[in-house]
Amino acid sequence: NHFKPTRVLPGEKQLHELYPLGTEQSDLRLPRGEPFWTWRNFFLRLDDTFKFLQPLRIRPLRRRALEEAERWMLERIGEGSDGLAAVFPAMLNCLIALRALGYSKSNPIYAKAEKDFAGLFIDDPEDFRIQPCLSPVWDTSINIISLAESGLPAEHPALQKGAEWLVNKEVRIRGDWSANNSYPQASGWAFEYNNVYYPDTDDTAMVLMALRLVQPNDPQALNKIFRRALDWQLSFQCRDGGWAAFDKNVTTPWLEDMPFADHNAILDPTCSDLTARTLELLGYIGFDFNTPSVRDAIQYLIDTQDKDGSWYGRWGVNYIYGTWQVLRGLRAIDQDMTQAWILRGRDWLESCQNNDGGWGETCGTYDNPSTKGIGESTASQTAWAIMGICACGDLDRPSIQRGLRYLLNSQKPDGSWDEEQITGTGFPRVFYLKYDMYRQNFPLLALATYVNYRSGIGHRPSFYRCE
Repeated sequence: NHFKPTRVLPGEKQLHELYPLGTEQSDLRLPRGEPFWTWRNFFLRLDDTFKFLQPLRIRPLRRRALEEAERWMLERIGEGSDGLAAVFPAMLNCLIALRALGYSKSNPIYAKAEKDFAGLFIDDPEDFRIQPCLSPVWDTSINIISLAESGLPAEHPALQKGAEWLVNKEVRIRGDWSANNSYPQASGWAFEYNNVYYPDTDDTAMVLMALRLVQPNDPQALNKIFRRALDWQLSFQCRDGGWAAFDKNVTTPWLEDMPFADHNAILDPTCSDLTARTLELLGYIGFDFNTPSVRDAIQYLIDTQDKDGSWYGRWGVNYIYGTWQVLRGLRAIDQDMTQAWILRGRDWLESCQNNDGGWGETCGTYDNPSTKGIGESTASQTAWAIMGICACGDLDRPSIQRGLRYLLNSQKPDGSWDEEQITGTGFPRVFYLKYDMYRQNFPLLALATYVNYRSGIGHRPSFYRCE
């Protein structure tokens, strides 16, 4: 029927690569697991039951379910949105769903969704590529931080212009996050240009760390925005003390056993890198260990440390990313960086330094953690490792000096760095992200961090303090 759209391939086109055993030998059904009584097997048998009943047309809730799903989707692709969740998989499925529901290509709703989707395309003389999403809020925030920490004056027009742009991107509607978070006042920032239903705590923390460094034209307005967004961020702390990206306490494991669980990524668990980034923000604006939320977050980081001293990186590749962010966050919140558990993180970073002085790690570590910390040196991952080790003090350590030499020796005459490797994470084991700015802004931030620590500056002062 029209809710299972198909396309007939032209005669010369084939998809044999999808069927390595041949179309006759391929079984596309999801396999049942052991033991017999599991949530996965329950859902698979329930799915079989529905398929059996489908020809009998016993489906009393079908029409209502379709209407509710359509309403939900249309709300999220309208004004204030660059497409459903502003990310490739959802946007593509939205186009398919609209056509299945009977929307013509000339319909304004479909036309907008198609235009939003085309905004991900890069079509140049060399090739054609589709970006999974766009990251202007994230990139702008990191660039502001890197420039400010490297000495650009806080009143510089470039910083003020970037900060003003970020302020205008604040999300003020209660999106899907409100289903599990009763906090009444909406705030926060999304990753993309326009994605009002899905602000996230990672971008919000990074934006606030950027805004704190820029001299505001209206200090009272900044204080109001900062306090509102900070309270929103704090409201997302989960029961285990950590922060997740988009939601709060969504950790019910049986949800991932449903047959349609997308990439097994229905859940939004807390993660060390995001929790540590929130701690970093809190430390810069005056929070300390006496605050219960800070104590809970630090205990979460203690609990999630791997035996070898490293931390898993959910949103960047991988253990180098996670370990750097934890160490940086702990220093910002004024932890004693000589504690044994903290130094184990530093020692792990030093243990995987490459012979050329740099650091590297591959996306394969999500499939095989035994390869953690192993990979060709990259500018971004080297920068992360340097900042992580610097956070623990003793700036004369050979690992820091060798890492700095790697960055300086690999820098091009125009001041930039090259990096072909992928060091960003979308969904572990599913897809990864290549941030074109990472190879520039993080090395700059690492060099600035070293210089500031060496000179005793530490970090640039904040224009917002939580009293």
